[in-house]
Amino acid sequence: MSKFSFKSYIWALMLGTGLGISLFSGHAIARTNSLDSGEAVFEVLASEIALQRGEAGLAYRTYLELARQLDDPRLAQRAMEIAITAGSPDLALQAAQTWDGLAGSKQTKPKEVLITLLILNQRWSDAVKPAVSLLNQQTPAQRENTLLQIQSLLAKATDESEALRAFYQIVSVLKPEPTNPGLLYTYAMSAEKSGHIDVMEKVLREILRKNPDDANSLNALGYSLADRNQKLPEAFELISKAHQISPRDGFILDSLGWVNFRMGKNTLALEQLQQAFNMKPEADIAAHIGEVLWAMNRSVEAEDMWRKGQQLDANNPTLKETLKRLKPDWSVADTALKGSWDGRFSVKVTGLTEGKNQGGSGGFTLIQDAQTDVLEIRNPVGGSIAKITIKPGEAILERDGQLTTAIDADTLIQNTLGLPLPARGLSDWLRGQTRPGGNASVERNVKGQVSKITQDGWTLNYNWNNTQRLEKLTMNRSSNIGSIDIRLVFDNPNE
Repeated sequence: MSKFSFKSYIWALMLGTGLGISLFSGHAIARTNSLDSGEAVFEVLASEIALQRGEAGLAYRTYLELARQLDDPRLAQRAMEIAITAGSPDLALQAAQTWDGLAGSKQTKPKEVLITLLILNQRWSDAVKPAVSLLNQQTPAQRENTLLQIQSLLAKATDESEALRAFYQIVSVLKPEPTNPGLLYTYAMSAEKSGHIDVMEKVLREILRKNPDDANSLNALGYSLADRNQKLPEAFELISKAHQISPRDGFILDSLGWVNFRMGKNTLALEQLQQAFNMKPEADIAAHIGEVLWAMNRSVEAEDMWRKGQQLDANNPTLKETLKRLKPDWSVADTALKGSWDGRFSVKVTGLTEGKNQGGSGGFTLIQDAQTDVLEIRNPVGGSIAKITIKPGEAILERDGQLTTAIDADTLIQNTLGLPLPARGLSDWLRGQTRPGGNASVERNVKGQVSKITQDGWTLNYNWNNTQRLEKLTMNRSSNIGSIDIRLVFDNPNE
């Protein structure tokens, strides 16, 4: 998310939906015992002067340190506001966590902001506990408003599955359940994503009992039955009714083709699925078309359609499941992965102001063990520059005996080393696979090898040798500091 969009979204959300916080200057802070000392007042005023001079980082650090020293939540709130204005969502989140911790459990405003920042930082699972705590303190009307706000943020999730699972964890513990039809539908979809098919079916049938012509619920229930190969006559009836209500809906037409495939009507199913794909080119529809073609012994056409699906979204759950089941050499194994890579890198940044370029080179070693990656970066003569340990939701950088932590490895490397090196999905990319969770596009050569991946703003181009080992990987992206080009050459490609 760009700095501008992050700031705009946060302030609109806070000011427009009840999460309001007003900026306050140093002289507007009420004098309390904690701020009574001359030294504390001086630091507050010095921070505001630094902010006016454009030194937002200094002001942020001073306010946050002072908040922790004096146990004053207002100072942490001010630090958070400075980070938001500066467009730094990770720093804003750290300050919001401090604000919430100092404010106490009965204060709801810090929790509202903390939940929003956790979600905007894509830490959906971490948002569950504070969200439940907040909802349990609210009236039914306030609770529904909060859930609607969380629902609106689902569209910003980079990993829809993780977001829906978090939404299910939040809503499932609430008594009574929400009554808003839109919330109930999202709750049903989140239950399905969390593996609670019984809950999904119960909620969808309750929606249809009150509104029998709800096309989305008709389609969702019918598709779920068809996908599980259960109650196919009822599934066909539900989806057909949805199609009559919304004949131009590509997803509903996809469901109709899928239930016909389940009922053995392959030719009709293929025709309907292809119409759906023309209306709405989506990876899951491509997965369905490919499977029908595969069942009709048209394997070349099936693989071509799956390629199209991977170019649209290689991380689509339906597509990944289909490939794992029917085309295992294309799929990503679910087992714990181990590997190591050793090589050299060069970085070049062009397009900076006044024609100045920036760059660097060196060596690297990456060791992967299950969900933990350890990346060591060396200078051109072999001396260690830094070691980064990357785990889900946390990155730790060790340099000159000092440890620095952050929630995002790429941001940590950029802020600490000044090098725009991608680290978060590197072990997956070096295998020719996409990083789980985010949208991604994959292109393959005539041999079926991955030739290009686009993910997280990066475009990766692959060169493989005759023994199927990765020889060279080039990576590039455009950013606010210029065009970034990275070249990786391997001495030890995953030995």
